[in-house]
Amino acid sequence: MTTTALWTMEDERYDTADATALRRDYYGEVASRYWGRPATAAEIDEGLAGDGVELLTPPTGRFLVGRLAGEPAACGGVLMLDAERAELTRVFIRPAFRGTGGSGLLLAALESAARGLGASRMVLNTRLDLVEARALYTRHGYREIPAYCEGPYMEIWYGKELG
Repeated sequence: MTTTALWTMEDERYDTADATALRRDYYGEVASRYWGRPATAAEIDEGLAGDGVELLTPPTGRFLVGRLAGEPAACGGVLMLDAERAELTRVFIRPAFRGTGGSGLLLAALESAARGLGASRMVLNTRLDLVEARALYTRHGYREIPAYCEGPYMEIWYGKELG
């Protein structure tokens, strides 16, 4: 567990009520931005179905929920890709909690979780239109890398040595 001021970051199953609500909010936001309109509940359900989140449990990964003053505010996961690389995924802070210092704490907790699984390098992919996420990653030492995977919503890839 990571705690700073009123923020806490803790391991949590991906299917608890709070984790599920955060995952729905995450998908709703990224899908809405991609489509340029609000995602429907049915579209969110479809996007979450079969998304592989069950791999975000040891030994293949971890899922964390961040709370500010006890309120579920953030989430993120790490997925081991091989013996040395973990992928950062589903990083999300609810809009009402942005600007409160939680994003850096969440990234630090996720990096610690990846090291705990044996990773020495973190990688991630994202879209070019998610400029806030890209700024967050570069602010915390992530650098653009060659593509390590491909998919319809992957436009830029980042990596960081965990040391």
